[in-house]
Amino acid sequence: MMGSGKSTIGRLLATRMGWPYLDNDVLLERMRGRTARETLASAGVEALREDEAGALILGLDEPAPCFIGAAAGTVLDSRVRSAMTTKALVVWLDAGPRTLARRARGAAHRPWLDGDAEGWMRTTLIERAPLYKSVASLIVNTQRRRPASIADQIIDWLGDQPGCMRLVDVERITGP
Repeated sequence: MMGSGKSTIGRLLATRMGWPYLDNDVLLERMRGRTARETLASAGVEALREDEAGALILGLDEPAPCFIGAAAGTVLDSRVRSAMTTKALVVWLDAGPRTLARRARGAAHRPWLDGDAEGWMRTTLIERAPLYKSVASLIVNTQRRRPASIADQIIDWLGDQPGCMRLVDVERITGP
């Protein structure tokens, strides 16, 4: 979900691992030549969801290894869920609705949070949590945790995955 730490953790992992980080919004803009906000304003929610799904599929077709920050609504598309489970190791960065709303509020490309952000998060999580769980290879709670600690957990987990690079002497990041 938005506010879970996808961009922060994704960029941190990319820096530490030396792998590219692909943000879904950047992929969408590269694919369509317009931002997610522009798509939403000009074509509506359905077109935005289709473009976000297409952008994620584009990202999943990039050479591995890489980290991809998927738009939260892409999980609603069954073909995207199928691609995620067959082409990627999926980490669900989870947090409660209050935390997600606090972190995500005010972003220009998230107009549905302009009103009751926490209520929107709560309702949306009820719908999406089972879908996130269905594609997740790993679930990481990001609430009250430092990004470096979350990155450490994910890197340790990646090192245990068959076919993933074995990590040796990875320097731990300390601080915020």
